[in-house]
Amino acid sequence: MNEDELRSLVEQQWIELDAEQSTGEHRLRVAELSVAGTGPLAVAVDHDGHRHLLVPIHSHIKVRTGLDGPVLRLRKRPLEDAETYQTYADLGCLRDDLNDLFTELCVDVLEKAVELPDNPVKALYRVLDRWKSLFRTQGPPLGPEELAGLFGELTVLNRLLAMDPSAHRIWRGPEGYRHDFSAATNAVEVKASIGSEGRRPRIHGLDQLEAPDGGTLWLAWLRLHRTTPNGMGTRFVEAVHEALRLCDDEGALLELLAKAGYSLADADLYDDVCFAIAEERWYQVDADFPGLTGKALATAGMTVSVLDVEYTIDLSGDIPASMEPEQVSQMIENLVQEPA
Repeated sequence: MNEDELRSLVEQQWIELDAEQSTGEHRLRVAELSVAGTGPLAVAVDHDGHRHLLVPIHSHIKVRTGLDGPVLRLRKRPLEDAETYQTYADLGCLRDDLNDLFTELCVDVLEKAVELPDNPVKALYRVLDRWKSLFRTQGPPLGPEELAGLFGELTVLNRLLAMDPSAHRIWRGPEGYRHDFSAATNAVEVKASIGSEGRRPRIHGLDQLEAPDGGTLWLAWLRLHRTTPNGMGTRFVEAVHEALRLCDDEGALLELLAKAGYSLADADLYDDVCFAIAEERWYQVDADFPGLTGKALATAGMTVSVLDVEYTIDLSGDIPASMEPEQVSQMIENLVQEPA
């Protein structure tokens, strides 16, 4: 179907559903859409006359949060009739005066779903993010240290996503959390350096090296060398695209990248940015790990009343000992198995 045919199909289904009698306050009047290659997508009208687009998902899939009115609402909704039971990502329009725009959005989703027949909810997210990008302002470009830091986090993120496509949900650094990655009890802090000597990560705050309550903190340290796109290493934009390919919610990841200062619209600015990992070490941040924390000061009987503390630790020697590769692999596997 072309765009006009899709639009006509959606509008006709809504007209017919509007004419049906509502049968209950919490029930939807539903009509499946016969669009080749998209799976059982449907449109619906609720008790208040609001229109909905229903995108099928597996029952264990989480639906993106944060879209809860006053115009659009996205939620997970199971629907059952006499013959079938299906879980949907339910996108509803709460303003009838915007029904025409909602129709255009739904047509966009249907067109994208044809391209992604095995993952229609990903098509939904892509369209929502494309529409939101119309209103998004761009920030200043990332500097060399910021690019190195973000590349380091993306390196770890891609390893997590390779094991769990939902692992971006534990990437907390862009949101200003004290640790870059944090699950229910365990966390990882990532430090990347473009310096050629020593291992001296900069620590921000008295809580950055504090483990979560009842859990464990690990620190990943990477020495990066800036290389040319034609040389050895990984292009920065390739690391971003790999994360988007591996994750199950591109839009949520793009939001995190935007909070970290990166936008796909600025990709050309970083096309020649390429890093090679010259050295990588992982540490368990335990009682023998060097650092200054609020808990340690409180244990020593000191009153902590200072703010904006930053300091450097030196990991250049053999103490503390870094983790073995198999220990790192096991730690990453355990981390992605935790609830977020």
